[in-house]
Amino acid sequence: MTGIFLLLIGFPGTGKLTIARKLSPLLSAKIIDNHWINNPVLGVLDHDLTKPLPEAIWEQTGRVRQAVLDTIVAFSAPSANFIFTHAGIQGDERSHRTFRQIADAAEERGSLLVPVRLLCEAEELARRVAIPERRERLKSVNAEASRERSRTLQVLDPEHANTLNLDVTSLSAEESTDTIHRHVQDLLSRMRG
Repeated sequence: MTGIFLLLIGFPGTGKLTIARKLSPLLSAKIIDNHWINNPVLGVLDHDLTKPLPEAIWEQTGRVRQAVLDTIVAFSAPSANFIFTHAGIQGDERSHRTFRQIADAAEERGSLLVPVRLLCEAEELARRVAIPERRERLKSVNAEASRERSRTLQVLDPEHANTLNLDVTSLSAEESTDTIHRHVQDLLSRMRG
């Protein structure tokens, strides 16, 4: 088995991209952020980011994601590592489909798949989501929607043997990064026997 596919799954505001940026040099990994996938599609829309988007938009972003994954499988070195971010929701067909796309690409490459569920308390998430810099990256900025999401939904659980559940409510990005890095290293050590 070569290469790592690390998948950071969490609601908006959990720090997926921040943690990915800190993990990237530790794992020599390229970051495939969900906004990197979504923004080519979302960027051409006139939308204030406070209301739900039309469902058909996500079919378009799924096509972009698949093109990126196909390129990774076909052209990247087998030893290349990748960190993906995903705002996956348990019970949501689209979220499960996104996970499957990533898991299938990892399997096709023979890469180690490491899903990490980033969990955070509702009020802390609402505080983080309201930070103005998020709007610049076309990220969700609606604190009330964040509270409602936390109250009614759960972060996607891929039910994968390598999954790490990490509550980041009171952890710094550095502490979260260290915990995830140790988890990956432990998995690699076990694989090597």
